Amino acid sequence: MTDRNNNHTFQQSLYDGESYIYKVKKSGDVFQFRMWVFAEDKHFRKSLRTKDYDEAYEKAKSLTKEIMASGISDKLVFSISVKELIQQYVAYRENDIDMITGISLKRWQTIKSQLKHFAKICGENTKLSALNKDDLYEYSAMRNKIKSAAVQTIRMEKSTINAVIKFGYRNKLIHFEYFDFKQIMIKGDMLARRGTFTEKEYRKLLDFLKIFTNIKNSHARIGNRNFKNSAVIETKEQTHLERWMIRDYIMILANTGLRVGEALQLTWGRIGNYEKHNVESEYIDGKKEQHLVEIEVLAKTSKVRKRRIFLSRGGQYFERLNERQQYTNNEDLVFSMNGTADIHDMRKRKYWEILMDGIGITDWEDRKLSWYSLRHYFITQRVKSNNNVVEIAQHCGTSVKHITDTYLHYQKQQSRTAALKSYKKNDDGTITHI
Repeated sequence: MTDRNNNHTFQQSLYDGESYIYKVKKSGDVFQFRMWVFAEDKHFRKSLRTKDYDEAYEKAKSLTKEIMASGISDKLVFSISVKELIQQYVAYRENDIDMITGISLKRWQTIKSQLKHFAKICGENTKLSALNKDDLYEYSAMRNKIKSAAVQTIRMEKSTINAVIKFGYRNKLIHFEYFDFKQIMIKGDMLARRGTFTEKEYRKLLDFLKIFTNIKNSHARIGNRNFKNSAVIETKEQTHLERWMIRDYIMILANTGLRVGEALQLTWGRIGNYEKHNVESEYIDGKKEQHLVEIEVLAKTSKVRKRRIFLSRGGQYFERLNERQQYTNNEDLVFSMNGTADIHDMRKRKYWEILMDGIGITDWEDRKLSWYSLRHYFITQRVKSNNNVVEIAQHCGTSVKHITDTYLHYQKQQSRTAALKSYKKNDDGTITHI
């Protein structure tokens, strides 16, 4: 594609019209370069800064090849800087403060602080087109050279950085969707314990979900949150339906032990028969009547890439979700408003902040509480109930070693309790056999 300009005093094409070198009156004898970038739908123009034809021709050839290579690798020719990307993202997140699915002012300020390290490491004036997904592979080491930080702090920074990159990718500002970070390996006694809820906190969450899903509150203020509709969920009824889905999402994660990724990729065709049973004792959700459900997790959707089929509690939540959902064909996603798109990461994040605010947990980030904590709660409840570790591992699609390593502290607590079960502790600290 060419731009027709009568001011050209000289023009010559390269590579059968892919690009051009030319002169215009206002530039005198200095050669200019022009090439149409199809992927970005506009001309790339640049002064070749030479009056010598042969030099200009060679520079133009190199530029043409470079732009062609960018197209093959999906890199952008027109690119903003790291600083500009951060500014756009921070402004974008600022608009989310106090929205129904928004973030707190404190969280927004934390995001800004975290991104200062990103800008310093990458260079705030670095063009996004110059970045590659493996540039921050050694981010932990790079970050600690600036200032030493705790492992969890660095993990949270990585999460925020990749949220920025995803934002840039969605807006066609950068050619890759996330950085590949080197995983931080923690072994032995230093194994980071998984964030989970106490039983009291989980009960508070169940109680709050009743308020959260009340249609009267779809656009009302609860606590410090303004529950108004967002750009994605446009009506009060739609907001109400999404909140009900979030409620069932929570109940299913806490009752099945499914990983977040497994749940989000679960389709209705992988939900099998239901069985109704009465149980002697309460478990997790406090209900005597339990509906067992057969769940199939495909190898391709499992973290460990192994298929498994298991019976689980929580069938009643699948049943009521199925009744409300419009899209329930075998190939439709269970947790989706349209059958094809799962709950967007950002919306899940916002809902999580609302829920934590609603039950008064202000330190949820420090405690590493997240949607994954519902699976951890399921496992810890099973461990505390003296369920067979092998059975827990098979049910959850993980190894016995992982269960014992990660949840060992609960077993130690149980052993201590069992050891003292036939004894009592006196006021003076002595222990007496009963």
